[in-house]
Amino acid sequence: MEDAYHGGRRTVTLPGPTGRPRQYTVDVPAGVAEGQRIRLAGQGAPGSDGGPSGDLYLVVHLSPHPRYKVHGRDIMVELPVAPWEAALGAPVQVQTPGGPVRLDVPPGSSSGRRLRLRDKGLPNPRGAAGDLYVKVRIVVPPNLSERERRLYAELAAASTTDPRSPA
Repeated sequence: MEDAYHGGRRTVTLPGPTGRPRQYTVDVPAGVAEGQRIRLAGQGAPGSDGGPSGDLYLVVHLSPHPRYKVHGRDIMVELPVAPWEAALGAPVQVQTPGGPVRLDVPPGSSSGRRLRLRDKGLPNPRGAAGDLYVKVRIVVPPNLSERERRLYAELAAASTTDPRSPA
């Protein structure tokens, strides 16, 4: 995924024209997409009757990434937020393949809400970059202090919200 975003140089080992393994150095262009072909001129099988070697085409496959999911040129990422950040809204830092960016989580955001960062997806050498979609995931603190527990109890007593009632 990082190579698809930034581009770079990779070495791949494939069976050569004679069947023996051969290493190829590949320049991966920034913004390469799933299924795109990369041409290695003159690196294919030799031509007939002593003719020049043909071209070798590599088909790009993006390996699964532990943090990002790629759909076309769009990238999806989950953003853990605290309950108070979701309820009140908050500026947070989101890690993107291009580096950290600031995102304002709107007040009243629920888990599953998708926020879009325009043009922060995979670059496109022939047009507009994809978008980065941030999916809000509310994370409740696992261990509450006594003060936090009292504040949550106070909030529960004051709240008129029933998350299980039909809208």
